[in-house]
Parts: sequence; structure tokens; C-alpha cells
Amino acid sequence: MNDKAAFAEAKKAHLETLKQYVPVVDRVHGGSHPEFHEVRSLFETLAKKMKTAGADRPDLDAEFSRLREVTDGYTVPEDVCESYEAVYTMLADLDKAYRA
Repeated sequence: MNDKAAFAEAKKAHLETLKQYVPVVDRVHGGSHPEFHEVRSLFETLAKKMKTAGADRPDLDAEFSRLREVTDGYTVPEDVCESYEAVYTMLADLDKAYRA
């Protein structure tokens, strides 16, 4: 599978679920994990760029770089729910496919 196909598959697999989970996780955990507010903002930028790009590959280097920094490499905090963990897992998968 080529790089573009890997990213397209990851996008197809995760984008809609992330659109549902990210706002909820932000609302539930944002108070005790304020870094998630930035995760949400970065995700919203990613989603917008992906939508605007359509079938083309958008430039998401800055957003994924910042996500890796904010999330400490998508390290899941110990005191969060499965949805929070799922968000980090899906974002990490998208990031990995993007950089493939």
C-alpha cells in the first residue's frame, strides 16, 4: 500500500469517530487535562484541512508535530476513560499513516 493509500485508509477508519469522540472527551476531561483543549483545536484544524483537500494529501506536518508534543507522543494519562484512550490511539494511527 502506498503512502497516500495508507493515509486515506486511516482517515476513512477514524475521522468520523474522532469527530464524535473529541468534543465529548474535551468536555469530560478538559477540566483535569487542560492540554486536551489544544488537542481538540488541533484535531479540528486537521479535520478542516482534510475536508478541504478532498482526495489530495493536505499539509498536516505542523499539526501532527504539535499533537505529538502536546500528548507526549500520544501517551494516555492513567486517570482517563476508554474514549480518551481511543482518541489518542486513532490520532496516533492517523499520524503514523501520514508520515509513512
